[in-house]
Amino acid sequence: GRMNAINLAMPGEIADAVDRANRDDSVHVIVLTGAGEGFCSGYDLKDFAEASGELPGSQLGGAGGTPDARPWDPMADFFGMYEFTQQFMSLWRSYKPTIARVHGPAVAGGSDIALCCDLVVMAEEAVIGYPPARVWGCPTTAMWVYRLGAERAKRMLLTGDLVDGREAARLGLVLEAVPREGLDARVAALAERIAAVPKNQLMMQKIMV
Repeated sequence: GRMNAINLAMPGEIADAVDRANRDDSVHVIVLTGAGEGFCSGYDLKDFAEASGELPGSQLGGAGGTPDARPWDPMADFFGMYEFTQQFMSLWRSYKPTIARVHGPAVAGGSDIALCCDLVVMAEEAVIGYPPARVWGCPTTAMWVYRLGAERAKRMLLTGDLVDGREAARLGLVLEAVPREGLDARVAALAERIAAVPKNQLMMQKIMV
């Protein structure tokens, strides 16, 4: 597998899951994590760069940009990526609290997804960052500056550096970092503590912040 790469379906699947959880009275807190060793490696280049035809975020007329390709349309690109961003932001807009459990790399678009959650708890060994900033690409959510402030956001986005959980917590990008073996217990304890608060009360705090 490609480390839970973002394909065309994934953003909508996240939004649908958040919507179902918000409608389910038995759900108190939403925990988001990735299967396998990684959290999310970003946009799946197999889906976006190598495919032919029209795709959000990729407008090559044919594989490799054949001469008959239409001129790149920044608005078409914007609308495609904007839709994905709105779907990721469902984690932020969720009436129920969302916690990202980041046990492995949360890179590029995967970092955007993690940072859309209310709280992010990382394994100390996991890494987060936006490497495409070095080549072509910019985060589609405003969460970097929202969490870090302007100068530290620029530090991350002008370098494209990856930082580990300890550094991410020190910068204020994520809530905290714990050793990988303690991650499940820490996330569970946080979720249980939050779940002891009435749901309507949690919703009021989220709306206020």
